Amino acid sequence: MADDELTSDESEADQPVRDWEAEATKWKALARKHEKAAEENADAARRLADIEESGESEQERFAEARQAAEDRAHGAEREASRLRVALRKGLNEAQAKRLVGDTEEELETDADELLATFAPAQPESDTDLPSRPRERLRPGARRAATPDETDPEKLAEAIPRSAF
Repeated sequence: MADDELTSDESEADQPVRDWEAEATKWKALARKHEKAAEENADAARRLADIEESGESEQERFAEARQAAEDRAHGAEREASRLRVALRKGLNEAQAKRLVGDTEEELETDADELLATFAPAQPESDTDLPSRPRERLRPGARRAATPDETDPEKLAEAIPRSAF
């Protein structure tokens, strides 16, 4: 065992003596190098995050624009359907604005109800109608074919007289 101790002491003496200060300086330099790389990576990571955020916000803007376009298209389709039904049913523009429904069938049903509500009341029979006096027009430039009475004495008797 003593021989083993001697060989281990000799082997330590055979190894070159390390300069701990030089080793510490080397490790400090490596640490600074890696710190700079880490800072560059952090800057790159921040730039990447900014790009991803702008990409997401750009995607969100595209999604919002797409949704707005779909809403406008849906509204235009509904308006076209409403006007088609109004044209078919003979409604005017003010009546067409009052039509409610999502499908053309619903709009047609609503148009029929609107027409039934505001249609003039149908008379039950022709005798219930107030009669309009029939005009007996004669042209002024033409004489009647036969006068009713031509005797002046009879005409004078037909004039009513009042007592004063």
